[in-house]
Amino acid sequence: MSRSLRRSLLGRNFLSLLDYSPEEFDYLMDLSIDYKKGRFSDKPLRGKTIALIFEKPSTRTRVSTSVAINELGGYPLELSTTALHISRGETLRDTTLVLSRYVHAIAARVKKHETLLELAKWADVPVVNMLSDKYHPLQALADAMTMKERFGDRKLRVVFVGDGGANTSHSLMLASALQGYHHVVACPSAYSPDPLILERAKEIASRTGGHIEVTEDPKEAVNGANVIYTDTWVSMGVPDAEKRMQVFPPYQVNEALISLAEEDVIVMHCQPWFLGQEITERVAYGPHSVAFEQAENRLHTAKAIFKAILVP
Repeated sequence: MSRSLRRSLLGRNFLSLLDYSPEEFDYLMDLSIDYKKGRFSDKPLRGKTIALIFEKPSTRTRVSTSVAINELGGYPLELSTTALHISRGETLRDTTLVLSRYVHAIAARVKKHETLLELAKWADVPVVNMLSDKYHPLQALADAMTMKERFGDRKLRVVFVGDGGANTSHSLMLASALQGYHHVVACPSAYSPDPLILERAKEIASRTGGHIEVTEDPKEAVNGANVIYTDTWVSMGVPDAEKRMQVFPPYQVNEALISLAEEDVIVMHCQPWFLGQEITERVAYGPHSVAFEQAENRLHTAKAIFKAILVP
């Protein structure tokens, strides 16, 4: 990667993969792989503090991000919104203006993507999306890294089965577009991807040699798939949980479904999962599952992001 391209990442927000070029995405993935190989032993974040704001519960994101910052020599300052004055009415603007004077970056796991946009509007330091209702870019970077570890530079058929409008679906679709993959979303029509995000993904794919499509037929979608990805049908706080449990059973990732895919297909899930709903236990812990490799890679991709946006 050229020095000028590397410099272009410095000080950047990481809110959505829409903000990153294929070349920048490749660099972040390669840097993640280098960290996993242990090629870096320095402490590039020494003397830097990163505020971690949590509106929603977290295991993998909370631990991987905190450990990544610590191993890079930085200090992860974890902040629950219930412990901040936001909880009693202080504006997000004021909170952000104050935090910007204390810390070197702000990472937030929030209910609404608009919260991140407001943070980024007022922050004088980079803002990182640890999850919002629209996007989960840290997860998608780890997903793409996991695929590259398994398949190298092959052009893949990646199939997301389930809620096409979920944050993981949106970010995985954008990652596939950036990688030039053939990406298929298999979902009920009422749970299709956001039309604007879908259109942007198609635009990116048209430049990278990829292809994006949406279908209601999961069996057709996984025919020839290299990757099958699913996520929970009922995310935290959704208002239509009962309806979802009636609509989504045909989209379960089970042994019958993965038998239609390529022999070396991998099954992905960002976890936590609900065994017997979106995925069966036999598949979740079976030979095709790479869910725990994905979880491990969250550590290395977090390192890559903070190194890239904070260190010249």
